[in-house]
Amino acid sequence: MKAKKIIYISLPILAILIFVGYKFFFSKTETIEEQKSRGGGDINARLYVVKPDLLSSGINAVGTLLPNEQVDLISEAAGKVVGIYFEEGKPVSKGQLLLKVDDDELQAQLRRAEYQLKLTNERLNRQKILLDKDAVSREEFDQVQTDYNILQTDIDLLKTKIAKTEIRAPFAGTIGFRGVSLGSFLQPNTVIARLTDQSKLKLEFAIPERYGSLYLPGKKIYFKTEVSPQKFEAVVYAVDPKIDIDTRTITVRGLYNNAAGKLSAGMFARINLIVEQSNETLLIPTQAVVQEMEGAKVWTISNGKAKSQPITTGYRTNEQVEVLSGLQAGDTIMITGLMQVREGIAVRSE
Repeated sequence: MKAKKIIYISLPILAILIFVGYKFFFSKTETIEEQKSRGGGDINARLYVVKPDLLSSGINAVGTLLPNEQVDLISEAAGKVVGIYFEEGKPVSKGQLLLKVDDDELQAQLRRAEYQLKLTNERLNRQKILLDKDAVSREEFDQVQTDYNILQTDIDLLKTKIAKTEIRAPFAGTIGFRGVSLGSFLQPNTVIARLTDQSKLKLEFAIPERYGSLYLPGKKIYFKTEVSPQKFEAVVYAVDPKIDIDTRTITVRGLYNNAAGKLSAGMFARINLIVEQSNETLLIPTQAVVQEMEGAKVWTISNGKAKSQPITTGYRTNEQVEVLSGLQAGDTIMITGLMQVREGIAVRSE
């Protein structure tokens, strides 16, 4: 009986001891695993060293590239085309003869007028000698002088008409397709070809009227086109003083040096007009910033350990964020691995 009593008393005590030991073992194991997940081990991450950078705030817009100069070459004279002195799509120089209209009749009239002028000049000289000797009246002398002046005017008019039979390039550029053929009869105002100067390109775009108070001439423009990922630079040279009443926008023009011939007139451009720049701004990658209810923060690395750091942000672009406070130049921050990082965890640079 006594032995049974001892067994009945020992069994509950043994069960209690087993339960306590089980809880202690597994709770300790869980604590170790939590510690490993929270503070133990390390992670790999891309790091970024904070440094002062150039911050540019600007106005985004879209625009079109226009030629520096462009003109449709037309003839003021009617006649048969007797000479074409350009090749389509080729460059021409300023003053270069491009087309000639038949001027035989005008040249004949000019020779006749010059011969008459020579005879009238000789007659005028004789009349002057006679006038000095009072051998002719002043009225007779004035009549000869008038005849001479009229002939001189006729010659000048003929030379002007002859000059209009020659089409010359008003500026250097590239000439397009021609609209006439050799031997065809050219009517006045017929378009011969289009001449375009693309050594410089005008970048035209519109901005909202709220920017009308800004002084824009001299401001830089950065733009991209659909044909190239390269970023190009232009400078504002003119602003239209009138606001468009339909769109409530202001038209702006910039000038791009296209000496290398990389771009062409008519291209579409995505524009960033720089209105303000700062050289002493701390900029960090956008992906480094973690947004929380309390505000923005980043993870800094000090002595190989991660530490959260609240920051105050300012101007933001798609790629960078301005840091107003919370960081200093030379601080190292994480830009990847932000989902795994914990306070005090060791971080290795990728």
